[in-house]
Amino acid sequence: MSGGNRSTAWDRMLGPVHRWVWRDPDRRIRKLLLFGEVETDGGRDILRAAEITPDPLLRRLYLEHAIDELHHGDLFRERGQALLRARRTAPRTFFNGTPLPGGHGLDDLRVEDESDPQLLAFLHVAEKAAAGRFEIYRDCVADDPETRAIFEEILRDEVFHMNYSYAQLNRVSPETSRRRVWSARASRVWKRYLRAMTALAGLIGDLMLTGIYFIVLAPFAWAAKRAERRESAGWQPVSGGRENSPTSLY
Repeated sequence: MSGGNRSTAWDRMLGPVHRWVWRDPDRRIRKLLLFGEVETDGGRDILRAAEITPDPLLRRLYLEHAIDELHHGDLFRERGQALLRARRTAPRTFFNGTPLPGGHGLDDLRVEDESDPQLLAFLHVAEKAAAGRFEIYRDCVADDPETRAIFEEILRDEVFHMNYSYAQLNRVSPETSRRRVWSARASRVWKRYLRAMTALAGLIGDLMLTGIYFIVLAPFAWAAKRAERRESAGWQPVSGGRENSPTSLY
């Protein structure tokens, strides 16, 4: 499981989009800084797994994994900050976002709630996905040797993490290892689907509110302005036949 092209057919099909994202200097900086946060958060989660596992071998492997992730976070963050300092112009604000996912997605996981086999299956799937994506990112930054070297170094670590997690899953749960990997993969797909649907719902809500503002409220505003023009300015005379006291509520 250590060789070959680890990127998925879907990621390879989105190659032009990946290249478009990384070609822009501002998006490149944002991506690197975001990866720094994701890798550091993942390192903390795996460090927590090392604290609670009863397996001494897994404890040592988790610690090595956590150290690698924290180091990756430092590499991404330092490179992003270096590119940011080298920018001679202010970052552009037009679509500086990153439409494609990256990192490990360990935010999907509560380490305390997972057994070692479940955690190992999740780590294997996440690290394999990250390794495949980092292969593509490495090729997208061919014009930036320093950033490419960072992806090369991190990719070697990701392959090791992918392989050790699968080997240890087969050790601690040989009968259910394949089923757990498929379950972890399905869980990641489902959570990504939910996030995509949440984003789509937010977009649809924004479009509907915008439509209501310009299509529904505009006629009422126009009618109110017409009615205002028909009204005379200033105080209006009150008929002298009224007997009600001007200070009365009724």
